[in-house]
Formats: sequence, structure tokens, C-alpha cells
Amino acid sequence: MYDTIRTATLFAATVTTGLIAGLFFAFSVAVMPGLRQADDATFVTVMQRINSAILNGWFGLAFAGAPLLIAAAVTLHLHAGARPFLPWLAAALVLYAAMLVITFAVNIPLNNALDSAHAPGGLSALRAHFEDRWARWNLVRTLATTAALVCLIRAVPGYSSVSSAGSS
Repeated sequence: MYDTIRTATLFAATVTTGLIAGLFFAFSVAVMPGLRQADDATFVTVMQRINSAILNGWFGLAFAGAPLLIAAAVTLHLHAGARPFLPWLAAALVLYAAMLVITFAVNIPLNNALDSAHAPGGLSALRAHFEDRWARWNLVRTLATTAALVCLIRAVPGYSSVSSAGSS
């Protein structure tokens, strides 16, 4: 039963981390490049609408659930038989925490500044302040969560034996 709970927790942590990594990836490779071609008013309006729409239960469940599930996976892997996976799980937790720091220190304040703007005359300056910095730090978030996902996959029981067998 304990192994089932540990495996289910690791699975859920991996899925939620993958969902967030995929969201950030989509912004890096599609949303922001697509919006780069839009005029200032369209860019600001679309980003404001995205900032509003993303604040929903499904996003919150994945975004906040991932670090809790990773931390739970770390805790459940503290016994002797599962300790070889601890460095991968700890690395995933650190990488996800780094993404959270970036999100709360950079991306959310930029989103809030963009959301509070309503004057059409200042949209060009607002966009200039927002777009490149937000996109650059989103790429860092993408890399951090993708690396966390790789670490979680590496911690899947049996991965070591599968990867070792494939290299023989």
C-alpha cells in the first residue's frame, strides 16, 4: 500500500509539473511570438484577458499542487529503499521553487502593472516595459519546470533499470 501511495504521488507530481512546463512552453514558442506581431492595444488587451482567464481552479490546482506533490514525494521517499531517488526529487523541488520565485518576483508584478493600465496613450511604453522582460523570464520558468519534470521522470522507480538495460 505504501508503495502505491508513493508511486501515485510521484505520478501526480510529474503530471502537474508537466502541465505547468507545457503551459510555459506554449507561451514561449507560440503565444508571445504570436503577440509580438500584434499592435500595442491588441497586445495589452490580450495579455490582460489571459491574466484574468488563467486565474481559475484548474490552473491553481496544477500550479500550487505540483510543489506540494513534489514535497510529498520527497517525504515518501525518505525510507532506505527509496533513497536513491531523493536527489532527483530534491532537485525537482528546488527547480520548481526557483520557478515560483521568478513568477512571484518578476512575472506577476509585470502582469499586475499591465492589468492596471487603461490609458491608450501609454500602451506603447507599457508594452515596451513588459514584453521582452516577461518573455525572457518566462523562458527561464519554462527551462526550470522542464528540468524539474526531467528530474521527476528520472525518479520513477524502474527508470534506472530500464535506462541501464537500454545502454547495454
